[in-house]
This record gives sequence, C-alpha cells and structure tokens, in this order.
Amino acid sequence: MPDTNRQIILKSRPEGWVTLDDFEMRQGDVPAPGPGDVLVRAVFMSLDPYMRGRMDAAKSYAANFDVGEPLKARIIGQVSASENDAFQPGDVVFGMLDWADYSLAAGGRGLRHVDADLAPLPYHLGALGMPGMTAWIGMELGEPKEGETVFVSAASGAVGQIAGQIGRLRGCRVVGSAGSDAKVAFLADELGFDAAFNYKTADGILAALESEAPEGLDVYFDNAGGAVLEAALDHANPFARFIECGMISQYNLSREETPGIRNLTHINRKRIRMQGFIVSDHADRLDEFTDEMAS
Repeated sequence: MPDTNRQIILKSRPEGWVTLDDFEMRQGDVPAPGPGDVLVRAVFMSLDPYMRGRMDAAKSYAANFDVGEPLKARIIGQVSASENDAFQPGDVVFGMLDWADYSLAAGGRGLRHVDADLAPLPYHLGALGMPGMTAWIGMELGEPKEGETVFVSAASGAVGQIAGQIGRLRGCRVVGSAGSDAKVAFLADELGFDAAFNYKTADGILAALESEAPEGLDVYFDNAGGAVLEAALDHANPFARFIECGMISQYNLSREETPGIRNLTHINRKRIRMQGFIVSDHADRLDEFTDEMAS
C-alpha cells in the first residue's frame, strides 16, 4: 500500500460551466481504519450529471459537496484493510466514497458487497447500478404499453440508453435524441432504437419528432428539459406520460438564463401526466431491480 493518498477536492463552487480551476489535487496520508471501519481502494468511479448540483451552494435532494474537501462518488472498490467482521481484505464492494485512491467507510456504513461473477465490474455502476435502476424505475412510472411510442432524450447517456432498451423490450417504438451523429449511430445500430436524431443538426426538434414518431408520443423519458421538453409537449398524444428524470440542458444556467417552457397548457389540454422522481426514493427495491436487470 502506498504511503500517500491522492484526493480530488472541490476548490471553489462553479459559476456556470465547471472548469478545472474548480478542483485541486491533494496528497494526504492513507487513512487507518479504526474499530468497525473499512479502508477501500477505488477501482471504478461513476461520474453522474446530478453531481453538478452538489457543487452548488443551493439546497437540493442530495447533500452539497464541501469546498476544501474531497468530492464523493459511487465507487466500486476493493477492501484494503478492515476492522469490521462483515468485510475482509480483498472483498469487492460498492459505496459512496471519496474521489481518492483510498477512502475510509466509517463503521462500514453504506458499503455492500458486489457479486463480481454476475457481470463485469463497471456494469455495477451502469446497467446494474444507479443509472440502470433510474431507467428501470422511470420506465415503470411511465407505464409503456405494447405498440406505444416512447421518446427518450439524452438517449445515449447511461440512463437514456437503458430506458430505451426497456421500452423496446416492452414492445414499444422507441425514438431517441442525442447530440452527435456518432451517438445517433450508436442508438440505432447498437442499442436497437427504432429511430434516432441529432437535436443539434435537425431542422427543428419538433420537425424531427414529427418525422421519426409520426403517430405522436405516448411516453417521454425526459433527461434534457428546455427546448426538447417543449417540442415533446407539442407532439404528445392525449394521456401521454412524461417522466421527468433530469433536465441537463439547464444544469449550468442561472435562474435568469433558464428559458421558460411556453406551452405547459398542453398538460391540461392533452391530459398529460408529468411526474418527477428520484431513484433513491426506491432504494428498497434494489434486490428486485438487480434480479430483473441481471437477466
């Protein structure tokens, strides 16, 4: 085990887009576990869009990162030392730990064992991790029915690609949007989406939806917000279900910079159900999700 431990700390709270100047590398000692503690060496780390909000000072559904302290992430790691009978050196574990080579899980809290034989380890942060469960819960809330049309924005992302594939497994026509031609090809050629378009080069998002989803939208899995949400409202069918997972188009904008949605009247005129959700509210269903997704 090395004598020093690299940590990435939050140096300052970003204003607008995040830059390298907002972070700093710090060298520290490798922490020694006390009674009940577990020392974990990071192997894989998940970088997720919701982390942008945690860098701000404004209160949100997840605790803010502290300036001058290591940031936190979902980690797949290996136990290096343990003073906890539930964890032994060499165990592969999951936990919310520091952006660091080594992290201390006080009392072993938040750690759980990972079945390394179930799937490649990165899958436990993706399809079998929080993004996969987010897609699974969101699509359940959207109640897609065979023959319906599902639209997924930011569809090539960790959540969007799983949401789209779940829609296909449910017998739906699935349309995705992404921000590059390479991502669009990934959706259509590798993930099996029925149609996909580049929202940056399309001749209008609404026109692209009208072309790729001519029968309208029954379920919208929203990861983007903004102009994409507005176009989806225009193209929604009566009684459509809008699942509000994220609005990444707005994460780096101030309140004054954020454009308003101009056609919310569609919600009542079309009897649209719009529901936001946070995957952590459904943590009690982790085992059920893992069993189904692993298959």
